[in-house]
Amino acid sequence: MNVGRAMLIAGAGEAGTAAALTLRQEGWAGPVLLVSDETLWPYQRPPLSKSTLIESDDLAPKPIVSKEQLADANITALSGRAVCSIDRKVHRVRLSSGETVAYDRLLLAAGARPRTLGWPAHPRIKTLRTHADALGIRENIRRGAVVAVVGGGFIGLEVAASAASLGASAIVLEAGPQILMRAVPGNMATIIRREHEAAGVRIETGVRPAAVRTVGNDVHLVLSNKRTLAANLVVIGIGATPNSDLAAQAGLRIDNGIAVDETLATSDPDIFAAGDCCSFPHALYAGRRLRLEAWRNARRQGTHAAANMLGATEAYCDVPWFWSDQYDKTLQVAGICNPEDRIIQRCLGESAQASVHLDSEGRLVAACAFGRLDAVAKEIRFAEKAIAKRVKPDIALISQPDFSFRLLR
Repeated sequence: MNVGRAMLIAGAGEAGTAAALTLRQEGWAGPVLLVSDETLWPYQRPPLSKSTLIESDDLAPKPIVSKEQLADANITALSGRAVCSIDRKVHRVRLSSGETVAYDRLLLAAGARPRTLGWPAHPRIKTLRTHADALGIRENIRRGAVVAVVGGGFIGLEVAASAASLGASAIVLEAGPQILMRAVPGNMATIIRREHEAAGVRIETGVRPAAVRTVGNDVHLVLSNKRTLAANLVVIGIGATPNSDLAAQAGLRIDNGIAVDETLATSDPDIFAAGDCCSFPHALYAGRRLRLEAWRNARRQGTHAAANMLGATEAYCDVPWFWSDQYDKTLQVAGICNPEDRIIQRCLGESAQASVHLDSEGRLVAACAFGRLDAVAKEIRFAEKAIAKRVKPDIALISQPDFSFRLLR
């Protein structure tokens, strides 16, 4: 393909699409190529574990950007083609179609893939990453079906909530001592667990599948506690592995994904990475290298990387932010929660519960809240701003029920 040296983006998810649009907004006049190995138009992934599973009518994926928007921006979308190799010396990539494309700068926004348990393929054992995955799960959820979810993280709990709302019997198997182990403190996990149990979801912690047997169309899980669980559907939600193989083959540095610096540049200054596939040092956490699997981070990193691809040198230091809708409530987390943090509990009336996390120096480093959206969103929005300002709040002040984070300066 002879288009002249282009800004080439490998991956058309939130990060890649945001980067493509930003390149135009920032004044890049040359070719912009958005390459995706999926044949579907760029679509949102958060609905896959929620509305795609439970809505009764429109099952079409929700687009990130319209065809008209990309056409108006003169962005070329190449779907159904993956970048197979990178020749860094001549700034050229080879696509799965056999075409080669020259690039001026390259952005790797390849996302991540679900971790698996190495089990043989079976039509009733699923992971969730793509729209096709969601449709495959949906067609196996029905009233009275037994749905076993392996993993008590965001995806696992969202799938369990969706299954329960459709009348299925959902069982969550979590190997750790609590659900959402990496995301929230124990008290918050307990509150969320009670919400699921009230909806009929059974949650078992400290247990994992030790073996699997298939009996016709059903799956029998042999658990670590020697029990056997028969299920009509098994959904594995145990995290994701960054898609960094292409970068590794090209000789780029790898460290829990594609290793980038604070500007999102890889070990090759003409190649950047953004989103779930990369790890980066975060100034708010003493340069600790993070890899975030979150749609807002992907979108903002895509925008940030595009600006730096055009010559800016700004460090990416947005406060990490995560969310999860479960039933009629929402969970939002700002910052990174650590077990060694000092935790201050906050009751937001009947509408929500919150936790505030302070590091060893008394600095606000994280906050999480679960409950009604309006109360949670307001609490976390102001907490996020305080985290970014490195505020050291007065403990007595933030413990008061009528305290608002908007008062922190």
